[in-house]
Amino acid sequence: MNSPAASAPAEPLLSRLSQAAYRIRRYALRMGEVQGQGYIGQALGVADMLAVAYTYALRLRAGDPKWEERDRFLLSHGHYAIALYAALIESGILPERELGSYGGDSSRLPMSGMATYTPGMEISGGSLGQGLPIAVGMALALRHKSNPAFVYNSMSDGELDEGSTWEAAMAAAHHRVGNLIALVDVNSQQADGNSHRVLGFEPLVEKWTAFGWHVQRVDGNDLAMLVDAFDNARHWPQSQPRVIILDTVMGKGVPFLECREKNHFMKIDPPEWQQAIDHLDKDCGRLVS
Repeated sequence: MNSPAASAPAEPLLSRLSQAAYRIRRYALRMGEVQGQGYIGQALGVADMLAVAYTYALRLRAGDPKWEERDRFLLSHGHYAIALYAALIESGILPERELGSYGGDSSRLPMSGMATYTPGMEISGGSLGQGLPIAVGMALALRHKSNPAFVYNSMSDGELDEGSTWEAAMAAAHHRVGNLIALVDVNSQQADGNSHRVLGFEPLVEKWTAFGWHVQRVDGNDLAMLVDAFDNARHWPQSQPRVIILDTVMGKGVPFLECREKNHFMKIDPPEWQQAIDHLDKDCGRLVS
């Protein structure tokens, strides 16, 4: 099912979220420039979702990333770490000064997400298909402790190829895990090419519904739709797991990156990093130092 009708989010909120998404994209580009390559297409694509998550939806304390009643945000697709670091900087959990250390020796910002290094990183993701099973167990444990926190599991469309994902989906519905929200980034790219050609996974809405989940499918780059989807997922009255399927554009916000044929892992020429930032700055209408 699609997101039910809801009143449009207030314009000041959308403006604030738009600025947050812009800064998340800019932080990601600045980190990517340090290594000259990386999963920057994914970072630009999910920046809007992360802006809504980290500046609107999640219950967090920037100064206390281990607060017991925090909402847990699991990055199952660990190669999206550059995107999450940018969101953690935007939310105040990580300091902006660490941008330049991205991917370096002794950095708290390794190229693939590792919980032992980075405040706010809940799991060490990367072996695809592991995040949702961990999220189910975590959500059950929180419920057992009467902890009101939600568990959000961000995952890629490539993880829909993994049997462990669907085992976890079945278990979550069986145990009526109502404090679990899955976020599936459908950007139609994985390492071996177009996700739909590697292994067809549609129709996703019907599949997740058949597995017993409350399902919404939205434009993952539309802030108003994202706000409604997060609100609907959190306040869904029935005790069942919830999933938001996000159709996103790789490289969103930088036109010459959006149209690249192979953009799962990008090597970008040195002058193009500044060109990409200039595109963002021009679109936003102001500079951020």
